Amino acid sequence: MKLIPSTLMLSLSLFAAFAGAAELRVLTHSSFAVSKPLLAEFEKQNGVKLSIVKAGDAGEMVNKLILTRAQPIADVVYGVDNTLIGKAQSAGVLEAAGKEKADPALPGAVSVDYGYVALNIDKAWFAKNKLPLPKTLDDLTRPAYKDLLVVENPATSSPGLAFLLATIQSQGEDKAFAFWGKLRANGVKVAKGWTEAYYTDFSRNGGSRPIVVSYATSPAAEVFYSKEKLNESPTANLLLPGSVFRQVEGAALVKGGKEPELARKFIEFLRSEAVQKDIPTSMWMYPVREGVALDPVYKFAEKPSSHATPDSKRIADKSAQWVGRWTRVVLKSAQ
Repeated sequence: MKLIPSTLMLSLSLFAAFAGAAELRVLTHSSFAVSKPLLAEFEKQNGVKLSIVKAGDAGEMVNKLILTRAQPIADVVYGVDNTLIGKAQSAGVLEAAGKEKADPALPGAVSVDYGYVALNIDKAWFAKNKLPLPKTLDDLTRPAYKDLLVVENPATSSPGLAFLLATIQSQGEDKAFAFWGKLRANGVKVAKGWTEAYYTDFSRNGGSRPIVVSYATSPAAEVFYSKEKLNESPTANLLLPGSVFRQVEGAALVKGGKEPELARKFIEFLRSEAVQKDIPTSMWMYPVREGVALDPVYKFAEKPSSHATPDSKRIADKSAQWVGRWTRVVLKSAQ
């Protein structure tokens, strides 16, 4: 009998190990990026094969959960945040894991990370055009800033919804929608999701808009991923009063999922020290686990000192109505 190369033997061993292993279906948003070695270690320790399905932006992900609730496509979901938890719960698609203390901002799910949705600016664009930075949200409606802002659609994007909620929390409903009407008249562009807004429309990445709704950690990510060594970030946060939203992301069991016990273990894994240390430079969110040291690049991530975030009950009760009103005001279509 011919000798089988050691690499082939290893592959055959892994195949045999997983051939009879249970499959854990994980539904996530497109920004899920826990490192592959950590995911492989979870598979090894639990004798399971992970099937990770990325469903676009978090808003699209929750919509997909709702549309498939009769025949669930996942056992566990990660990326449900405080803008969407109420919608998911109302639709009856989640089950609480029940093993971790719930975050008040995320009832019915287990918090995994948090961050701040905030405006980002392209520093080089503003320097080249010698335009002073806006100091208030109302400044964005002035002629000087016409056609400079891109936001995400709150109907399909969690940062888009977060930014809308911050404006309502800080200004009150009627004033906020008057502000949005002025933004529309001043040429605000609406992208489907964060990826399109940041990588297509933002001037830093070749677009025409030097102001984008993104995250307060994005300037640090720009430095981290740069091919050349940077002493400062090419982008910066524009922390205008009433523009910042504190986003809490979490995980939950999918109601009707096939592997609830493995799903619970996966949620515990997401809160483990190794994964919590990985999150800041993989998904650019802050870990919820205390005592986790941040990468030095986080000195470029200015952490907001305040935010305008409605409580989870108000978001759950009113967000659908607000998104409908936003759609009529900004997109001029009935909903």
